[in-house]
Amino acid sequence: MNGIDERSHAGGKLVRKLSPKVALIVLGLAAMIFIPAGTLAYWQAWVFLAALLAPMTAVLIYLAKNDPRLLERRLQMREKETSQKLIIKFGGVFVAALIILPGLDRRWGWSHVPAAVVLAADVVLIGAYLFVFQVLKVNSYASRTIEVVPGQKLITTGPYAKIRHPMYLGSLTLYLVIPLALGSFWALLAYLPLPFIFALRIRNEEEVLIRDLAGYGEYREKVPAKILPRIW
Repeated sequence: MNGIDERSHAGGKLVRKLSPKVALIVLGLAAMIFIPAGTLAYWQAWVFLAALLAPMTAVLIYLAKNDPRLLERRLQMREKETSQKLIIKFGGVFVAALIILPGLDRRWGWSHVPAAVVLAADVVLIGAYLFVFQVLKVNSYASRTIEVVPGQKLITTGPYAKIRHPMYLGSLTLYLVIPLALGSFWALLAYLPLPFIFALRIRNEEEVLIRDLAGYGEYREKVPAKILPRIW
């Protein structure tokens, strides 16, 4: 069996393994949205789920077939750094609020987001997810956890030529538009702590990369922007 066949076979097994987990994630996400709303007559939520799950499914299938090792690393959720464990737990509260609060807003009518803004937010959400996909295509070492694996190489091409942490830019953009896509202005308040939480995560990640990834110190001097060129 050649390399391509082996990768395809491994990808097929991974897809079958992931299917039940993905189904549970989808059901959990739907429950977090519709139960607080108290109704299924929530068109913003249905459009949001389609806008999120369609590219997510396509990316999962692509990675399973073309880079199963990356997908396996992306599924690893256990942080090795103690500080990161606390940051992830703290940040997870606000990410969950971004999804739950719009349903409560829908139930009680706290705010009204125009349909055009809702749909524009969905477009931005899809764009943010596609941007993350481009990052994953360039960087096969883009794990969810902060670590440097044996044989890892420094990536300086694609988005990494302009900013050091493009994955976080995509994630922050995606999180920002979730409340609007779900039809809530008030839920944007849950987003406010996230940039600061991400800043703490990036600070610790930089320490790990400088310590463990060859050439990162020089790359850091060449590309000064963490997330936004000329800003930060």
